[in-house]
Amino acid sequence: MNLKYHKDLTSKKWSGFPFYKQVLMIVSEIQRANNWIEKGDFSEVKLCYERAFELLYITIECLKDKRKLKELLRAKEVMASLYIQERPGLKQNLGLLKAFLLLDKEISKGYGF
Repeated sequence: MNLKYHKDLTSKKWSGFPFYKQVLMIVSEIQRANNWIEKGDFSEVKLCYERAFELLYITIECLKDKRKLKELLRAKEVMASLYIQERPGLKQNLGLLKAFLLLDKEISKGYGF
């Protein structure tokens, strides 16, 4: 996979991270999008989503537990619907954030879900 934003990241390196860490790295991009939404800089929001998409695609490529594929693809659809909006809302972005956090039991416990 040819990556634009994470040039040094390989599938081998990414697959060495546990799933929850992969999800948390995607979540950090979505959290950055929250910050840019609050500041009203929607071009930066788009960049956050693009970086999150890149991490999501490599996560799907390296996925060992195929039972998680359906949830990852659903989260991708939600993120895509926000990406194509001119001005995605904070509430919707927080919903996306929560959806990713719910992908892993350990992360969910840590956030009180």
